[in-house]
Amino acid sequence: MKMKNVNESKDEFTIISSGVTIEGKVSCNGNIRIDGNVKGDVIAKGNITIGETGEVNGQVQADVITLGGNIFGSVNAKEKIILESKSVLKGDLSTRILVIEAGAKFDGKSTMSSSKEQPVHPPQGG
Repeated sequence: MKMKNVNESKDEFTIISSGVTIEGKVSCNGNIRIDGNVKGDVIAKGNITIGETGEVNGQVQADVITLGGNIFGSVNAKEKIILESKSVLKGDLSTRILVIEAGAKFDGKSTMSSSKEQPVHPPQGG
């Protein structure tokens, strides 16, 4: 008998605790909080929060991304990226709204768009 997850919603919440290391791609239908270490891409259909002890080495993609720890890789948020005061982001970011608190470290290129959907590839032609 095949089971289907009818309740795929953004209410789901996944936690990667401090002291946990994951190598590989992490994909989540809801929200995710990372207090551990992820070596690979993290993609969520909801929001991603990376705590002060959290670190991601790879691409991060979600609706809203709140960074309190470290990201080494590109970041793409449909709505908003928040870089908290102790955060470190080394990589490019793309979002509609960018909030950088005093003390945050950001080394990369930022792209901001007013459209809801971020382009995956730059427009061709011209």
